[in-house]
Amino acid sequence: MKRLVPPRGRLTDVALIGAAAVSFVLAWKALVWVSGLPPYILPAPETVAARLAGAWGDGTIWKHAQVTLLEIGLGFAVGAGLALVAGYALARSRIVERFLSPYLVAAQATPVLALAPLIALWFGTGIVAKVIVCALIVFFPVAIVTMVGIRSVDPRLVEMLRSLRATRRQIVTRLELPAALPSIFGGLRIGITLAVIGAIVGEWAGGDRGLGVLVNIARGGAFDTPLLFATLLTIAGLGLALYGLVVVVERRLVGAR
Repeated sequence: MKRLVPPRGRLTDVALIGAAAVSFVLAWKALVWVSGLPPYILPAPETVAARLAGAWGDGTIWKHAQVTLLEIGLGFAVGAGLALVAGYALARSRIVERFLSPYLVAAQATPVLALAPLIALWFGTGIVAKVIVCALIVFFPVAIVTMVGIRSVDPRLVEMLRSLRATRRQIVTRLELPAALPSIFGGLRIGITLAVIGAIVGEWAGGDRGLGVLVNIARGGAFDTPLLFATLLTIAGLGLALYGLVVVVERRLVGAR
């Protein structure tokens, strides 16, 4: 039976999150007051809140956020899906590991900020380029933790199932995948936050829609600092929401730990 988080535990989590948010706003307000910086450099929380509400109210942020959300969803699905397959292959074949590992490490060591303009040059500034950037940045951590999770399965259990004439599919679905799920979801938690970064970086490289584009607009000629802060808060909130969604799915499939 899966151990569920008790209601009191959930309330405690909510209270801690609320306390952290209040502390952040108070520290921000204190910094504005102590530093004496002008609003175009460091706007007050209430100024940003008003701009955030206005930008959501007139559809400015949502027009861009929905594009970014689509890019994140597609990029995460492609990157994580390919990573699961590659991670399993890396775990079960030393030849595959030796062949792919140098390329994986080299790709991970190359900053995505440097790759994004090149991908935009090859694939244009549409959604395909952003999805590729997201998939690339998601792939490595998910593949590695999948490999580690699969390798952590007791080989004696695998041999026992083989002796019972279990098929490869049964071994994967009944033993290896369930045993590796905690590790896999650890990678997915990292991957979903990296997908947000990938989408924003891809939008910086080119495009006319997306929260990354809105950041460029806000810091452009008008230099609308409150809108810039509002967009950054939206990006952070989007990342937190998607991370929370992965945690919810993990608790459903694996159980609270």
